[in-house]
Amino acid sequence: MYAEERRAEILRRARSGGRVDVVGLAETLSVTGETIRRDLTVLERAGVVRRVHGGAIPVERLGFEPALSARNSVMTAEKERIAKAALAELPDEGSVIIDAGSTSERLAEALPVDRELTVVVNSPPLAATLAARPNLTVIMLGGRVRRRTLATVDDGSLHMLEHLYADVAFMGTNGVSLERGFTTPDPAEGAMKRAMIGAARRSVILADHTKVGIDYLARFADLADIDTLITDDALDQELADGFEQAGIRMVLA
Repeated sequence: MYAEERRAEILRRARSGGRVDVVGLAETLSVTGETIRRDLTVLERAGVVRRVHGGAIPVERLGFEPALSARNSVMTAEKERIAKAALAELPDEGSVIIDAGSTSERLAEALPVDRELTVVVNSPPLAATLAARPNLTVIMLGGRVRRRTLATVDDGSLHMLEHLYADVAFMGTNGVSLERGFTTPDPAEGAMKRAMIGAARRSVILADHTKVGIDYLARFADLADIDTLITDDALDQELADGFEQAGIRMVLA
């Protein structure tokens, strides 16, 4: 098992069990305690766990929301595969909404250069990057910029979305479960995501498997609101079947 795979497994165990301990992880993963401690240090620096005596706790249990820069450094290979799979959902021409987030950012960077598209974004850095592409027309949703996610929220953004109707909305999520649907820690960002979904004919969620089974404060979509969920192939097949039975088309990248 490579280091990134091991750290992803540690994070999965922390999220499913509420905490992990060094001794138990070392035995289960057949590595030394020192290796586990180094892994936990890497995960803490990435902002996804908080070290405690003898182990670690996932930040969701502490009410924290990892910054975008931290999320960009974990599950990188999986996010790249998800973004590439999402290219198949693009219209031949027309308009798309791309939500702020570490996985959707990779989709934006991979947009084909030979396709004329109008791209609606709520991320100032992403808007600046895409505006340089001659085949893209970029619409930036104004509003307050959340420092943690660099996403625009509040009345300015919501008002603009009332007058738009795109072909596809590509959305990120902090958590998704069969019981609670799609959730995010911040109510203002939840309202923004809900409005983006409402402003598109189809909605596609981009989320690596570590987001599944996690619930946050603000629900922005029920399962019935989403057409497709693109995740990585580490998702448990039983969970994938559950989402399929709920009416969501599943793509495992």
